[in-house]
Amino acid sequence: MKKDNLKDQYRINEKIRAREVRVVGEDIEQGVFPIMDAIRMAEKEGLDLIEISPNAEPPVCRIADYQKFIYQQKKRQKEQKAKAVKVVVKEIRFGPQTDDRDYNFKLKHAKGFLEEGAKVKAYVFFKGRSILFKEQGEVLLLRFANDLEDLGKVEQLPQLEGKKMIIMLTPKKGAAVAPTAQKSVASGAPKVLKKVVAPTE
Repeated sequence: MKKDNLKDQYRINEKIRAREVRVVGEDIEQGVFPIMDAIRMAEKEGLDLIEISPNAEPPVCRIADYQKFIYQQKKRQKEQKAKAVKVVVKEIRFGPQTDDRDYNFKLKHAKGFLEEGAKVKAYVFFKGRSILFKEQGEVLLLRFANDLEDLGKVEQLPQLEGKKMIIMLTPKKGAAVAPTAQKSVASGAPKVLKKVVAPTE
């Protein structure tokens, strides 16, 4: 059975351990009361005494309907989760000597990703002795950023990390991620990896 963590988060009535509590609520006497008096106040209203700030001195308790209180908390959490923006990062891989046809093919997909609101992490992978062409890889990535300047801005300039030289682009318009941004790329698209970055509050 799935545990309801939200219900476990709040102590109610006789489960509250403090000797006295600060009582808040609508249309009730507010102030600091001995715990038993506070519980009796809640019972008189046909409601529950809910500990909402256990670390306060004294702990703060609300007189309310417990089931309704939990429902409202769950609803608030859902709304906050819905508002959180998930940032999708698409990765595009180049070789140090990528030809124009392959370059344009990947550029087209990068434009689509940025239009959908996804970030683009493009990198040149240097295999074996191809690391000798790292300057060529940097030129390629700067050209890539320049060709995308209408849609994306450079978040990170070309930087060598191990065998990869990476550049990061973020959408200029800050558009929300479209559902298509989270789908697999159509058959024949360049090798793309998808990462989801935790939202900022």
